[in-house]
Amino acid sequence: MPHVVLPSTARDELALDRLGAGRTVLYIYPMTGEPGVDLPDGWNQIPGARGCTPEACGFRDHYAELRAAGAAGVYGLSSQTTEHQAELAERLALPFEALSDTGHELARALDLPTFTAGGERLYKRLTLIVSGGRIEHAFYPIFPPDEHVAQVLDWLSAHATG
Repeated sequence: MPHVVLPSTARDELALDRLGAGRTVLYIYPMTGEPGVDLPDGWNQIPGARGCTPEACGFRDHYAELRAAGAAGVYGLSSQTTEHQAELAERLALPFEALSDTGHELARALDLPTFTAGGERLYKRLTLIVSGGRIEHAFYPIFPPDEHVAQVLDWLSAHATG
């Protein structure tokens, strides 16, 4: 993992190359909707764009299982602001932090896929399994997003350590 430091919803900053011991699940998504705010025009027609909130709910609902399967940490990441991420984390009662990469630092460092919608550059959906500062596995493409957590759980179970 590159040395990219991002603001989070629970701390001031988190260095992605220093996520700590054990495996970390870093799921990256385009954007979540906000109550009362319209999504970009044509959002539902963009392949892979829909489903960010259901994906987050899947990681929330299976958080204990992810931890039991060997995930020392779970983080969500998008290019939305920390304020938006904090609203999302509170509204969905996420038991993990959400990270904000408004400058697309991780995309630049790892050449991650992005797309443009509503004049905004957004991440394409992918998930990284990070262990010891290295990317151990990447899930891409992801479909359907609301069932993706099951793929992560299966992978963690199949690659159990210790």
